[in-house]
Amino acid sequence: MASAKTGIAQLSKSAFASSLRLQSRLPQTIFPSQQFRCAATGTSANAAKYKRKDQSGTQKKKKTRSTFIQYDLRDAEQFSLCDAMQYIRAFEVGRPPTSSKYEMHIKLRTLKNGPAVRNRLRLPHPVKTDLRICVICPSDSKAAEAAKKAGAAVVGEDEVFSAIKEGKIDFERCICHIDSLQKLNKAGLGRILGPRGLMPSAKSGTVVKDVATTVRDMVGGSEYRERLGVIRMAVGQLGFTPTEMQSNIRVVMENVKKDIAQLSDRISKEVHEVVLSSTNSPGFSLNGEFRGPHSVPLEELSAR
Repeated sequence: MASAKTGIAQLSKSAFASSLRLQSRLPQTIFPSQQFRCAATGTSANAAKYKRKDQSGTQKKKKTRSTFIQYDLRDAEQFSLCDAMQYIRAFEVGRPPTSSKYEMHIKLRTLKNGPAVRNRLRLPHPVKTDLRICVICPSDSKAAEAAKKAGAAVVGEDEVFSAIKEGKIDFERCICHIDSLQKLNKAGLGRILGPRGLMPSAKSGTVVKDVATTVRDMVGGSEYRERLGVIRMAVGQLGFTPTEMQSNIRVVMENVKKDIAQLSDRISKEVHEVVLSSTNSPGFSLNGEFRGPHSVPLEELSAR
């Protein structure tokens, strides 16, 4: 019995010794505790990778960009307006002409923390004519009657406030008569309408005296706002002709350049690139020309 125990002990010792010899022959990467140590600093190679220092001994910091990245347009393929519309319609084949929209993206050379360009305009050929507008004013006033005739979908004060608080927001624009502004502020609707961009304010031109004129300007009107150095807005329906698209794009570009010119001289902002896309198509960079040498006849693009 004693000899059997002695044999088992000797066998376990020999197995342990052989396992130590095997560990010494295996690569060090198999054992995480035996990581390679840097001879100069005494730290692991992975830690030394993220603690690189220059000759002065200070840690290097990555420089942050103050402007958005812009690519050289000489390396990009650009298209005339007719060619871009031809390719976009190929991506939208089989869809109703009013279901998809042409979208224009104006990329600006601008500072990241600079002021944003925003405005509202009325296109020669409106893109969306079924815009629902809410007018906040007394429902029995002359302003309410004029707003309804101009095309307002929702008109009133207390009944409108109650519907908004209940979550019934069935309008895309909101205008407030200047005499109802104090009552609107007391209703405390800023937390509901503010995140949706519907809260009326004098700065955005939605607190006015003549609500009827503002409603008529908004019906068929479009808004644009710069976000991350790009202005995006719909400029036409899929069934628009190249001439109608050209008129809308020209008006948008004139208004954007006018807004940029009104900024301070110290603010550097200019148009870098104009891209045309649609609801289901990629973007095509425009070269500023109406037709190219190999463009299809206008009659083919004018078919609705």
